[in-house]
Amino acid sequence: MNATLNGIGMTSQRTRTRMIERLREQGIRDERVLTAIAAVPRHIFVGEALAHRAYEDTALPLVLGQTISQPYVVARMIELLLAGRDGLGKTL
Repeated sequence: MNATLNGIGMTSQRTRTRMIERLREQGIRDERVLTAIAAVPRHIFVGEALAHRAYEDTALPLVLGQTISQPYVVARMIELLLAGRDGLGKTL
């Protein structure tokens, strides 16, 4: 991976690890979700001026009025989706 994907400073792996720790503290338990969220280099999806905020638990603006959702919301939605899918598979 190059420096852009790895990140430096507020986009570093250390910062990304702190985001995962916060998600755990907020109740996200599924390790598949935490692993996936940790793997996404959020800072490359926002403008350079906001890259340092990419791993905060907040939505950030993108182009054309879109936003990148806050990490907790994304993690919780995926966790619920997986729980539903896992539960469905068990009843079949």
